[in-house]
Amino acid sequence: MTQQQVGAVIRQRRQELGLSLQRVADGAGCAKSLLSAVENGDRNPPGDEILRRIESVLALPPGQLVAAAAWQRGLDAGGAPVREGVAKLQDQQRVAQRLAELLKTKGEKSGSIDTLYRSGELRRLVDQLSGGRESAAASGGVVPIALPREVPLINKVAAGYPKEFTDLGYPARVADEYVRCPDLDDPDAFACRVVGDSMQPVYTEGDIVVFSPTKTVKSGMDCFARLEPDHESTFKRVYLEHGKDGEELIRLQPLNSAYPPRVVGREQVAGLYAAVSVMRKIV
Repeated sequence: MTQQQVGAVIRQRRQELGLSLQRVADGAGCAKSLLSAVENGDRNPPGDEILRRIESVLALPPGQLVAAAAWQRGLDAGGAPVREGVAKLQDQQRVAQRLAELLKTKGEKSGSIDTLYRSGELRRLVDQLSGGRESAAASGGVVPIALPREVPLINKVAAGYPKEFTDLGYPARVADEYVRCPDLDDPDAFACRVVGDSMQPVYTEGDIVVFSPTKTVKSGMDCFARLEPDHESTFKRVYLEHGKDGEELIRLQPLNSAYPPRVVGREQVAGLYAAVSVMRKIV
């Protein structure tokens, strides 16, 4: 089934119901300007929570806009080659649907598939599908499409002493801003901006570091650490150690020698997430 852009779905349904932009924006708890920009294709779809509220106002099936947004973000992340590849697949799908309709409505009346094939339209449709199969065969039987994963950029993480951390109240996998990360297959991955200088020279303030909850943490990895009981967070090189009595300890080691390490008990660490990628601007 061909996917529509989020803005097109919203506008079509809003006009069907005779609702103004302001009415939908008020019901969804978002700005009219944001809704207008989405409808016109001038900005990316908003977060899933806002989309769910718009679905409710427009009486759309739950999840329709969320699914359309995921599709749209995937196409945008992949760039022109992916959009072209998907367009070809959709063209083939339309051809296949038309071919099925033709065989059903006319094939029974003609009494002969060969006669129908020689008639013109059926032959043209079959040729189109054959061309698509040959292209796929040349690439190993599949259309090679690789979509960089969009990772939510949820907040800043201190590359200094631990500080209070908040995920801004977002549910998992949702944020107002996303970064594109190729070669990552973790739906729960998240990204944070580095503040402070304790991880210099490897990481500098403003770097965006991507963390993967599915990656096994090993001693010596650079990790996002969430600490109890005050929900602090910090970005450090992590060493898994043991105390004199065999208790599990975690050493949070800055890379900048100007900062001392901090050793905490394993029970004080609510979460450790390994860094898998870093992005920075080239000045």
